Formats: sequence, structure tokens, C-alpha cells
Amino acid sequence: MQAEARTSDDRFYGETGLAATLAGLVAPVLENLGFRLVRVKISGRDGQTLQIMAERPDGSMTIDDCETVSRELSPLLDAHDLISDAYRLEVSSPGIDRPLVRASDFENWAGHLAKIELREPVDGRRRFQGKLEGFEDGEVRVELDLPEIGATTIGFPLSLVSEARLVMTDDLIREALTRAKKQGRSGFADGAEPDDFEVEN
Repeated sequence: MQAEARTSDDRFYGETGLAATLAGLVAPVLENLGFRLVRVKISGRDGQTLQIMAERPDGSMTIDDCETVSRELSPLLDAHDLISDAYRLEVSSPGIDRPLVRASDFENWAGHLAKIELREPVDGRRRFQGKLEGFEDGEVRVELDLPEIGATTIGFPLSLVSEARLVMTDDLIREALTRAKKQGRSGFADGAEPDDFEVEN
């Protein structure tokens, strides 16, 4: 039986360890609620924090959405009891300087600056920053300003990308505000001020 072909809406970003287990647990629930998983992260902030970053397919995520997701996930997480110590559940939007976790993210935010970290070095480097030029033929296209040749667009195979996120700029903030207005929202509903809802577990 052949594996299903990856689509531009499949996450290429993969958590490890316990975060990966939790991602596999919460992703289907989010999908049933009309959301999609962006990232799961466990940190030592405020004792121990489980951050679940999610969004609607159009990229929006309001405070009410965060509350809805938190209410649905809390009993599920309690029932599976995968985190042994006390922790705080934090459901949040991706934010303006969001992680890029799907091929479609590179298309949706083309024209904006991004930081990209690779799994393996290319020309001795693993970290790059440049303007996104989209996604084509399985590659993330980025315009880089290279000392030897100046501005040039290169492609990184998606399989080589470990992490990527947008860089906060005035242009990005303006774009996020414009998108929020088109979606009938106001202010920084998807970002600069975190939209999260926290509960103690």
C-alpha cells in the first residue's frame, strides 16, 4: 500500500519526543473543530508549559477560538496523562512572526523576510535569512544577498528545512493587519499581541 502523497497543507515540521506524541494526539481533534495544528512545544516557562499553536485554514485564530480549543483539549490531555508533572496549557495563535510549517505557508507569505534553518549545511551554513519567493517543484524559494554574487534566488528542498519563521518587519505588520480586516477581525488578532488562553493542569 503506497503512502499518501504529501500536499502543500501537510506539515513538514515535525516535533520530537513527547511533543511529537502530543502533536499526534491533538491534531485530529483540532481538525474536527475546524482548526489545524501549527506546532506543539514544551518549555520550562512558568514551571512547565505546553504550548499548542493552532489556526483556522485561513490563518486566523481569535481569543474565543483559543478558549474553544483549550476546553476541548484539556480533558483529552488529562485522560492520557502524558505529562507527569504539573503544567500550564497554553493555546495560542501563530503570531505575526509565525513559524512556517507547511509548503503553503511559503506561498502565502511570499515577499516577506524569513529565517530558515536547515537540517544539513549548504556551503558551510545551516541558517539563512532572505525574502520568500514562494514554493516550487518541492523547493522553498528564497532571495538571498550573498557576498560573492549579490542578490540571487535559490531553492532549498523542503526535506532539508528544519525550521522556518517570518521576520517581524513593518511590511509584515501591515500585511497582517490588512488580512485581519479582510477576515472581519481587528487589531493584532493573529499576532503581535499573543492570543492565548491558559489553564492549569
